Amino acid sequence: MSKNWKSTLQMDPLPALLAWQDPALTWFVQRDLLEAPIGSSEALWDLPEPGRLVGKQQANGSWHYPGKTDHPASKANYDLLETYRTLRILVEMYAFQRSQPALASAVEYIFTCQSDEGDLRGILGNQYMPYYHGAILELLVKAGYADDPRTHKGLQWLLKMRQADGGWIIPAQLVPASRKTDPLWEGAPVLPERSRPHAHLATGMILRAFAAHPGYRRMPEIITAGVRLKERFFQADKYNDRKAPSYWLKFQFPFWWPSLLTALDSLSGLGFTRHDPDIARGLAWFAEHQSPDGLWETGYGSGRNAERMRRWVGLAVCRVFIKFFG
Repeated sequence: MSKNWKSTLQMDPLPALLAWQDPALTWFVQRDLLEAPIGSSEALWDLPEPGRLVGKQQANGSWHYPGKTDHPASKANYDLLETYRTLRILVEMYAFQRSQPALASAVEYIFTCQSDEGDLRGILGNQYMPYYHGAILELLVKAGYADDPRTHKGLQWLLKMRQADGGWIIPAQLVPASRKTDPLWEGAPVLPERSRPHAHLATGMILRAFAAHPGYRRMPEIITAGVRLKERFFQADKYNDRKAPSYWLKFQFPFWWPSLLTALDSLSGLGFTRHDPDIARGLAWFAEHQSPDGLWETGYGSGRNAERMRRWVGLAVCRVFIKFFG
């Protein structure tokens, strides 16, 4: 493995990553950053956190949303949201694959939420949710469901939902707040206005599914969407949800909302290179904003959980640099 990726940074992040006592993090650091010999990922499945999460799985394969929903749709399916939240952890931090029974059961539940059109539906009532749809499909592709016909049906639906500029929107975003009542959420899905500019909230989450899939990531339509996303770096979104430019610099792992980190990760899979001016600007930001320990601030508070997230975010940043410089 080339060491050029570390030479582009001011400090080596590896000591801070290796010093953190987390066997799952160490496993991924050894595999992805050091290319060191590692055991099977199945050893991660028996760690305490995935065991605790699997123990909470419901008989139908979902996880129950534990709090009070804050969505105005009275029939919103927040169990689907909680299932997505949980699978992020199991797939991205513990390498769950379709051979793991709990994951296979969860995927079957998710596909019960797939409409005849091909989209996953429920978190926004009966309205289209292309951003969550894309983010969920990313996890399914990574877990071994890339060739499942239901996955292909979901990706094909996303291709049909693109805006004229090549990105995506969340159609319900265009509905005035006064109309966001149960008749809307339970009624026929609002169609996208194709002439409107894309929302990078939607485009960023959706591209992660295509970037993960070897059969779709180099399609011309997906490359065009990647161009639309990188053109927006550090700018405000065109719609109200997570609109401020500051959201580009709020980092989570496992990924949820789009950020500069998630965008660079996706764009590396689409074939963009470090020589692209927008990509270069994004990489330069990370190179110039390391903390004294070599990691990066996430923008999500302090405490042990925040420090843990800093390590996983650090791993994700290093992976991006390897993809562009390795």
